[in-house]
Amino acid sequence: WAQYYEDRYDHPGWVCPNYLIIWGKDPLYSSPDGFFGHAIIDLMKRGSKLIVIDPRVTWLATRAEFHLQLRPGTDAAVGMGLLRVIINEGLYDRDFVENWCFGFDELADAVQEWTPEKVQEVSWVEPQALVGAARAFATNAPSSGIWGVALDQSKASTQAGQCFLSIMAICGYLDVPGGIAITKPTSFIGKWRYEMSDTISPEMAAKHIVDPTGKYGLFNAGAAMGGVQGDTLLNWLEGMYKDYDCYYDLKMVWMIGTNPLACMADQPQRWYEAMKPLEFVVCQDIFMTPTIMALADVVLPLSTFAEHDGLVTPNFGRNQHFIGAMNKALDNPNTKSDLEILIDMGKRLRPELWERFDSVDQFFDEQLRANYDFGLDDVRDVPAKMAGYEYRKYEKGLLRPDGEPGFDTMTSMVELRSIVLENYGEGGVPYYEEPEFSHVSKPELADEYPLYYTTGGRNISMFHSEHRQVPSMRAMHPWPLVSIHPDVAARFGISEGDWVRVTTPQGHMVQKALLNETVNDKFIHVEHGWWFPEQDGEAPNLYGVWKANANNLIPHESTGITGYGAPYKNGICKIERVDSLDD
Repeated sequence: WAQYYEDRYDHPGWVCPNYLIIWGKDPLYSSPDGFFGHAIIDLMKRGSKLIVIDPRVTWLATRAEFHLQLRPGTDAAVGMGLLRVIINEGLYDRDFVENWCFGFDELADAVQEWTPEKVQEVSWVEPQALVGAARAFATNAPSSGIWGVALDQSKASTQAGQCFLSIMAICGYLDVPGGIAITKPTSFIGKWRYEMSDTISPEMAAKHIVDPTGKYGLFNAGAAMGGVQGDTLLNWLEGMYKDYDCYYDLKMVWMIGTNPLACMADQPQRWYEAMKPLEFVVCQDIFMTPTIMALADVVLPLSTFAEHDGLVTPNFGRNQHFIGAMNKALDNPNTKSDLEILIDMGKRLRPELWERFDSVDQFFDEQLRANYDFGLDDVRDVPAKMAGYEYRKYEKGLLRPDGEPGFDTMTSMVELRSIVLENYGEGGVPYYEEPEFSHVSKPELADEYPLYYTTGGRNISMFHSEHRQVPSMRAMHPWPLVSIHPDVAARFGISEGDWVRVTTPQGHMVQKALLNETVNDKFIHVEHGWWFPEQDGEAPNLYGVWKANANNLIPHESTGITGYGAPYKNGICKIERVDSLDD
């Protein structure tokens, strides 16, 4: 919020939000994407009150006015329940809705069935807490919010995101002091990526891997800047589409700073087997990882942040609030940065695009000057260049490329009913879809898998699959932990520190028991991204990457219509005590 200004909270343009919705996010431990999590504490000290929507009892949840402790994967149901209260009680900003929103009547109709009692039946959230949170948020302008990957990682992620944005919009909290910030339509990194996607030749574009049966139209249309939908890629590698004319054999893969077998891929052993036949695999990274040991033919060693020049920007897409410089402090002649490698390769593969760049500095300077009135040296001389902020840009024609008032959408308004989603076969207004694996959708599995699970909560010393090999970081958090309510642990004969096997219909993994009440007696929490650098790195062990891997539990191809959203954070499971990590 105040990160747009050099003088932060003292800037006259900054206003403290009265309430913050923190939805599916634990920013004190994740500080994600350029957002400094401690800013929440700063706002609390200045008077902000919290509404936390999270299955777990986080530190922030214990300080919240309202904690909506929902069943994992039911975010869209909670969102529609909040919307119903705000709409039916007339708590929304009528002027903003009438002048700047499209599809309000359709949204209002869509949420009518979501009474507080129905929301409780589906999501476990108490009606009193739901209604209280909705009223507090809508009647205390200005207020704001932030969501985490919990909303992204469910089959109904698109609908959950629609709910969040619709709540902010109808309350009148978009692009106003103390509300949700919106910056220039193209950010520094996003602009370059979109421009490069436009330089692909027709022949190369025709090889874009898409599901040949017609699924995931929105994803395949380029919304992900030419990326491949993950389930489709695994199906392709496994030969599912060999009988289609569009199919061709993939020959190689180039992995840039990624460790998919430990961190990203659902059903990781399937990905391992599917990628082994590739003729050539290149990986570039700072450390040897399980993925490198499993698949790489060539490893390009990367420099660390202290060994190369670069830029730091937030990964909030079109909400870039600062740009900072990484100034090289050490020389390591045996490494290069990602961008140095890419420029070298670009000159060989696409010289017409890359030959003008003699250095990384030149590349960064050109990109900065194309978007701002300063260059790389100007950024190097200060801790960070702050973007500054102008409010209510939609009234002044500052959001649309045609310079007209409004938002950069097909209707020039905030689309509570999305025309784009409708064009790709998705519902224009939010709806609820039960997760594929739950006691509701699969009641026949409830006895065998009596618990729900969620994954992905961060700890202070590690980020995803990084830092397991750093002794000081590992000492702070030596083992993967499964959080279990003490009453649940007693039912299954599990004590603190026991090894516990967690099993789902898709697979199993083993972690150490941590008994606490941050989870209730209906679900457990397992950590993700684990591998063990002290173990044998050669196949088949691969630093023990399969042993405590939360992604063993995740189903393949359980996404929404758009191709976005997969149930990394919700499912059903059973637990049992075992003797060791290897059981």
